Amino acid sequence: MLVSLHVKNFAIINEVEVYFKDHLNIMTGETGAGKSIIIGSVNAALGAKVSKDIVRSGAEYALVELVFETKDEAVFDVMRELDIPIEGDQIIISRKIMSGRSVCRINGENVTASALATIAGLLIDIHGQHEHQSLLNKAKHMEIVDRFAKDEIGQLKSELEQTYKEYIKLKQEYENSGMDEEKRLREISFLEYEVNEIRSASLVLGEDEELSLLYKKLSNANTISEGLQNVYRYTGYDASAAGDAIGRALRTLMKIVEYDEAINSYLSQVSDIDALLNDLNRDLSQYISDMESPEEELMEVTKRLDLLNHLKSKYGNSIDIILKYCADSEAKIEKYRDYEQYMDKLQKELFQIENRLEQLCKQLSSIRKSKAKNLTERIQEALVALNFLDVKFEMIFEQTSRYSANGFDDGEFIISTNPGEALKPLSRVASGGELSRIMLGIKSVLADKDEIETLIFDEIDVGISGRTAQMVSEQLSNIAKHHQIICITHLAQIAAMADSHYVIEKQTDGKTTQTIIRVLEDSESIDELSRILGGAEITERVRENAKEMKELALATKKYKL
Repeated sequence: MLVSLHVKNFAIINEVEVYFKDHLNIMTGETGAGKSIIIGSVNAALGAKVSKDIVRSGAEYALVELVFETKDEAVFDVMRELDIPIEGDQIIISRKIMSGRSVCRINGENVTASALATIAGLLIDIHGQHEHQSLLNKAKHMEIVDRFAKDEIGQLKSELEQTYKEYIKLKQEYENSGMDEEKRLREISFLEYEVNEIRSASLVLGEDEELSLLYKKLSNANTISEGLQNVYRYTGYDASAAGDAIGRALRTLMKIVEYDEAINSYLSQVSDIDALLNDLNRDLSQYISDMESPEEELMEVTKRLDLLNHLKSKYGNSIDIILKYCADSEAKIEKYRDYEQYMDKLQKELFQIENRLEQLCKQLSSIRKSKAKNLTERIQEALVALNFLDVKFEMIFEQTSRYSANGFDDGEFIISTNPGEALKPLSRVASGGELSRIMLGIKSVLADKDEIETLIFDEIDVGISGRTAQMVSEQLSNIAKHHQIICITHLAQIAAMADSHYVIEKQTDGKTTQTIIRVLEDSESIDELSRILGGAEITERVRENAKEMKELALATKKYKL
């Protein structure tokens, strides 16, 4: 659930922090108080685009922070996959918006917009006017059916998706492999040339790296030799060299060691140093000798590197990639030499996988149609409860001309809202207000199937009033049995059903204006309901009406706080 919302320097909000509770959280306020800004700030935190002037005037940045609590292991599994730190049951999503850029974080870790959207999509679902309008898109209808039937089709859809990928891959291979005899022979000849070029090079994994190091050594042979000769002189046994000085020190110690046994340890250490210098000078002498006349070896190394670089430029930027290219080309040669057999085999495989795909699509379609019938019956019942008294709600299916990873179904919801009226697509019947109620009806049916804990409803009361508003409030209360609901409304019937009631207000000191949000006590909630009911003048009768509305709402609740 969403525990808290913290907003700073966002539009006309200076700074607000609000703590939400379980079940039904209702937010109300005067027109223009900033209700849309609150939802806008939540959307911004979840990665939505924001305008350049969203940062409050005079501020350097805007900040929105959402704190969630969840025990859903599916959410934590995704966080682990994205390498996002997990801190108990709490998930903190924040977005800092500055001029020209913004920074998104989850539990303090910077994340990409796609990672943010992935996590947010598992925690919260926002239903505004755009979401209602999405019902006009037929693809949304099939998505709703699949969510309703997810327990029955989850594994089937995964198998279908994998089979479809294999089908497309095989189909492309078959279509791209078609060629006449002349082209086939030309392709074999070209591939044989490439294979011979690679095989004749006798490539060895890692040799390019070794040759590069050897080339670096040989091309700097003179510099290395001169440097080592200097080291040899410094550590050798010429007058004033290190070896000569150590030798004299060793002879001195040998003369005086008979006078004090403690000197034996010094003699031993100096002897070791003398031996090390002897070994060092011998090794240096050998290395310098080996470095003489490197020109011939350098030429061979250069020639080999040139060949490797030539092959890399044609077949891949590493030896293992070149060798894989060679192996693939040899496989193609065998395929083209037995071309008819290869094409027959490919055609049979394509036929088999297409049959398998057909069976999976039919199986999925059968389940969908069965579940869609059950779903539309339940949605129709929910719509009747939302004051669509003579409504009929069904789903029609057609088969597309081609397969897809989602099967071959093309489904669409159809509705009739008046007696004797033919069932028609939603886009030809439903108004904006009706679409919002239809979406609410769908949500109420999917409530026990939907794993997202927090739902935000904005503009759910568009175009409704009276008895319909009362029925909408009861449906929201029903969904709130299974979810945390945050709803912005301007209707008293919906506000009265609140388990937690918040008011959004605009304050001004004559110079600046800011939006604030605060939770209401029971008596204050009655006052706010009175304001919504009474408008400019709040009489005692209006207050009594508001109080009675609140009492009736509590009596109709379908769960206990």
